[in-house]
Amino acid sequence: MAGDSGDKKDAESSAPKDRERKPRSRSRERKRHRSRERNRSKSPERGRRLKDQDRDKERDKDRDRGRKDRDKDSHRRDRNKKSRSLSPKSKDARLKREKDIKTEEDEEEKKKKDKAQPLSLEELLAKKKAEEEAEAKPKFLSKAEREAEAIKRREQQTEERKKMIDEERKKRRVFQDTGRKMMEDPQERERRERRERMERENNGNDEDDGRQKIREEKDKGKELQAIKERYLGGLKKRRRTRHLNDRKFVFEWDASEDTSIDYNPIYKEKHHVQLYGRGYIAGIDLKQQKRDQSHFYGELMEKRRTLEEKEQEEVRLKKVRKKEAKQRWDDRHWSQKKLEEMTDRDWRIFREDYSITTKGGKIPNPIRNWKEYTLPPHILEVIEKCGYKDPTPIQRQAIPIGLQNRDIIGVAETGSGKTAAFLIPLLVWITTLPKIDRIEDSDQGPYAVILAPTRELAQQIEEETLKFGKPLGIRTVAVIGGISREDQGFRLRMGCEIVIATPGRLIDVLENRYLVLGRCTYVVLDEADRMIDMGFEPDVQKILEYIPTVMFTATMPPAVERLARSYLRRPAVVYIGSAGKPHERVEQKVLLMGEGEKRKKLLEVLNRGFEPPIIIFVNQKKGCDVLAKSLEKMGFNACTLHGGKGQEQREFALSNLKAGAKDILVATDVAGRGIDIHDVSMVLNYDMAKNIEDYIHRIGRTGRAGKSGVAMTFLTKDDATVFYDLKQAILESPVSTCPPELTNHPDAQHKPGTILTKKRREETIFA
Repeated sequence: MAGDSGDKKDAESSAPKDRERKPRSRSRERKRHRSRERNRSKSPERGRRLKDQDRDKERDKDRDRGRKDRDKDSHRRDRNKKSRSLSPKSKDARLKREKDIKTEEDEEEKKKKDKAQPLSLEELLAKKKAEEEAEAKPKFLSKAEREAEAIKRREQQTEERKKMIDEERKKRRVFQDTGRKMMEDPQERERRERRERMERENNGNDEDDGRQKIREEKDKGKELQAIKERYLGGLKKRRRTRHLNDRKFVFEWDASEDTSIDYNPIYKEKHHVQLYGRGYIAGIDLKQQKRDQSHFYGELMEKRRTLEEKEQEEVRLKKVRKKEAKQRWDDRHWSQKKLEEMTDRDWRIFREDYSITTKGGKIPNPIRNWKEYTLPPHILEVIEKCGYKDPTPIQRQAIPIGLQNRDIIGVAETGSGKTAAFLIPLLVWITTLPKIDRIEDSDQGPYAVILAPTRELAQQIEEETLKFGKPLGIRTVAVIGGISREDQGFRLRMGCEIVIATPGRLIDVLENRYLVLGRCTYVVLDEADRMIDMGFEPDVQKILEYIPTVMFTATMPPAVERLARSYLRRPAVVYIGSAGKPHERVEQKVLLMGEGEKRKKLLEVLNRGFEPPIIIFVNQKKGCDVLAKSLEKMGFNACTLHGGKGQEQREFALSNLKAGAKDILVATDVAGRGIDIHDVSMVLNYDMAKNIEDYIHRIGRTGRAGKSGVAMTFLTKDDATVFYDLKQAILESPVSTCPPELTNHPDAQHKPGTILTKKRREETIFA
């Protein structure tokens, strides 16, 4: 009992304390609530954040309560199960545990209540500052996030672009509609407005669908009619609008409204203007006027003609048609005609096609092909065996002239078949003469002499002559330097029909009585300009007296023209292409440099790779040997050819180059004339030639027989005298380009030796 009374006193004493605590806690809560409201009113964003925090806290509380309830239920179930099976002692222990659990739960609830209290202003500001700092820090996105943001950006851009395009379309439509309305005819505008009004009135009425269809069909018909009138030339009638101030009666009328018909044929069938061939009406097609006139006069004449006149007209028209058909037949290309059908016009076109120009009068017609021309059968067989399918331009024109035993000057580009052009007429002429069999006859000398400026060219002509002459039994002897004179004399005494010689050795043989020209009536000068340059003009003049002469060259300098005027009787001159111009298939390249840079540049060109054989031209014999030796040291396969070499060495070098044993030939101008080496890919002028004629002959070693080639030239300041002519030669070539260094060079602007006079300025003299 005493314990009970003590407990009651404690309860009574604690009650007033609790009453005192409750009002204090309530006042605190009110103050906190007021401070929260003030903070919310100060910053609405802060208030929103606090609301969100309160909501999150309430949700967390609800979750915790649910968990506690579940845990309590599970604890109760466990207790009930245990209470059934446990002893009284264990029950006391269980009650103690339950009390401990309750006390723990009460402490946790108190802590949560303390936590649930709202944050102070300082805490909120610190929290906001922390959030702003976190936002200010750079955020590193992952690859997937970056891709997602890029896709979003792209979608936004496409949407914006679509909106812009749609707006532009709308604006364009509005602009077009306004333009159409402005350009519309007033009647069409009224019609359209009426149609729109009707559509607005009848919009939504299903009963008037039939009427609307009929109306649409009528409108379509009117549109078609308007199109026909617009494009098929119909007359558009415009209704005249009456104004209030207009007069009552309108006297204007249209011609189509005229109801009176004039039955007089003069006025009914209106006559078109006919000027009787003295002119035409301006502004109307002339061809159409001519057709109408011819038709008109034809009908007029047809009406007035009698039967006899009609028959005569038919006969005349037949003759005209026949004449036109004959003219068309005659106007065919020469390649479609037979030789007998060729006219002067056809021969003129033929010469133009092959760039053949002739001078001298009474020039025979050229050869179209070997079979058509009247050559002896044994000559034609030899030509076929040698592989000459079609004649070259110089052969087409020079052979017919040569067969007339007429003096001829042939000027053609290098590699154009000049050797065969003078050999075939020569062989035809020799076959008509008696054969030299007896020794007495052989003392009279050969029938023909062929002169060449160099030994190599003479040997090349000898090869061609043997190719043609051996099957015909014609003997040939080469009289050139570098070979024993006695051997040549022995062969001459045995008899021969043709002698091929260089001028120096020929004069030597003549002076020593190894050769007599008592029976020689045919002389050929190959590369005549080169022989005259070498100083053989006096020797050649002795040979040319009273002998029919054939001269062939690639260039025609004044000295050769002078010789031709002196010793050729009524010569026929044949030019192929443009005389003295470089070959069209040779690409010319020019490099300006110093003398010391030449060897370095040559190595660069050779190291790029080249197709053998190539020829390198040098001006001096010593330079030729030095360059060849240096090239061999560097690993290139080179040989030399110049006037200081013996004949055997020269022949050996040429044969090695032709056979492919050597790739590079280093030579002087000895190899620049007439020498034919097949498939020379490049000619390199290490030293520029002293004149343009030698340059043209040098580059003519490549691009022969219809093939293309390259000619490269190294220029220095010492070659300034040739700059102008070289520039002109390159500019005339269709496959070459002149470098700006040469084009703009002061020495290339005018010919050397020309005196330039400056124009004097206008002067005013005051007296």
